[in-house]
Amino acid sequence: MGTARYAGGMPIDQQVLTNTKAERIRRISELTNRKHRQKAGKFLIEGPQCVREALTWQPQIIQDVYVRTDGADPDSPIASTALGKLAGEAMEERIHVHKMTQEVEHRVSHDAQGVFAVADLNSCRDLLGRVPQTPHPFLAAFWQMRDPGNAGTVIRSADAAGCDAVVLVGDCVDIFNPKVIRATTGSLFHLPVLAMDERAFFDLCRERDTTVLAADVYGTEGKPPVSLPDLLRNRELVEGSKAVLFGNEARGLTTELLDECAMSVSIPIYGKAESLNLGTSAAVMLTTLAMSSRIETMGSR
Repeated sequence: MGTARYAGGMPIDQQVLTNTKAERIRRISELTNRKHRQKAGKFLIEGPQCVREALTWQPQIIQDVYVRTDGADPDSPIASTALGKLAGEAMEERIHVHKMTQEVEHRVSHDAQGVFAVADLNSCRDLLGRVPQTPHPFLAAFWQMRDPGNAGTVIRSADAAGCDAVVLVGDCVDIFNPKVIRATTGSLFHLPVLAMDERAFFDLCRERDTTVLAADVYGTEGKPPVSLPDLLRNRELVEGSKAVLFGNEARGLTTELLDECAMSVSIPIYGKAESLNLGTSAAVMLTTLAMSSRIETMGSR
């Protein structure tokens, strides 16, 4: 079994994995199932961008990286320069790198684009579960979010908006679902993603003196929604500690949850669209609040 060393890092295993029925490959393919992830204590990271971001920001969680070659021969080169660069970065971090054929890749994933990694689930969960200690936190919270694509999209939006953490409230999708990770395009490895029940979420916000804003079109009888442009005039609120709570994709937020929030905020629609989906709503509201909190008021100029 040949090996090659990259700039003093971990050697690459030159043997090309070709057997789609091998025990190792079977175990990795099972990581698409939540029960098997929990049992193995591992999860799958697919695709060049997600693997690169994990290597950059959380390399300590990665156990093995698998890259596609051009063939089954041990001397076959890695399939592309970009994949070769990722392999080199992994070896620099002293992470095991393995070559595989396209058939083996597809046995595990049809979405890997030539590379996937196996990572330690518990280590990543510990890193993601750290409550941010920033003086004025900006949190994006989502109640009973069930769709993996939506989960990945809103984590990416929260990352882009500079949120200090994402909070998954109640019974939400497993963030280690490969579809979630792919949809984050690596943002999962940039910021904390906390999971807690409803009581714990509101307790956390009270402890951190954080105002909870409900993203909701209707509000309640006693609390009609405030339009987002009107909310932006409240500089103290916009620039202070805040959490925006978004509801379930199909049902929104319950009246009980709305009553727990300081106010409801709606996004105005100026065209003929009936509504906005969760991903778009999160992107618009979080980014708008982020930009507004960074704009100097006229009096401070």
